[in-house]
Amino acid sequence: MKHLLIFIFCFPLLIQAQDDLLDEIDSDVSSQYASAAFKGLKIVNFESTKLVAKGEFTFVVAHRFGSLENGIDTFFGLDDAVTRLNFIFGITDDLNVSVSRSSFQKIYEAAAKYTLLKQQDNGFPLTIVGYNSILINTGLEKDNLPLLEFKHRLGYTAQVLVSRKVNTNLSLELAPTFFHDNYVAIDEQDNSQFALGFGGRYKLGKRWSLNADYGWHLNRADNSPFKNPLSIGIDLETGGHVFQMHFTNAQGMNTNTFLGQSTGDWSDGNIYFGFNLSRVF
Repeated sequence: MKHLLIFIFCFPLLIQAQDDLLDEIDSDVSSQYASAAFKGLKIVNFESTKLVAKGEFTFVVAHRFGSLENGIDTFFGLDDAVTRLNFIFGITDDLNVSVSRSSFQKIYEAAAKYTLLKQQDNGFPLTIVGYNSILINTGLEKDNLPLLEFKHRLGYTAQVLVSRKVNTNLSLELAPTFFHDNYVAIDEQDNSQFALGFGGRYKLGKRWSLNADYGWHLNRADNSPFKNPLSIGIDLETGGHVFQMHFTNAQGMNTNTFLGQSTGDWSDGNIYFGFNLSRVF
């Protein structure tokens, strides 16, 4: 697919410890670092440059329902939902660790997210964050893959997340991504894969934002049935919770799955409704 370099949006969500989420609002007051480029740990599918604060524990429940194109037969996808549970802890303000389990391919994942540089009001113009993960695909069946070994279940991700808060309402992000799967379903597909993510948020009000992200796969096999992921949604902050509601052509929620194995197609209505719900403890 072609470059969709236009994604403005995401006034994000999430967390601010024991206090109500609504206490964390954008400020125009000059400070050393630009504040609240993203309030959400994710834009939609892609990680944002937001981190959990030191000592905070965040629990994220994410759902992706089945394809809307199946209509009432699957109750517009509600019968075919997949779920991801993600537990994130802030070791410091600039270092998070997380573990998750997704019902999509029964994937377990461990990850680290860390700040490298921060955007400053009168200094460095960007925030740069690193993200690395390792996953285990326990859904692969030895009955279907007689030569299957444990190493084939493993996958890896390395990302550099680069964001800029352009103004009070608009933040943008670029996400160069490398991911590797020891097992790929298409023989012609390289195990090591590269992608470029685009995303952002546009603030619609104190509690609302419009979000979008897109992943441009750079070395997809010519005969691959998979698509580049495009996701659009709305964030709503209410009390101690944050809701992200969106439509996407990717049902998988781990980086390797939404970038490498998205099967939906916006042009024929093969898309999935989903939501993320975050809670800080």
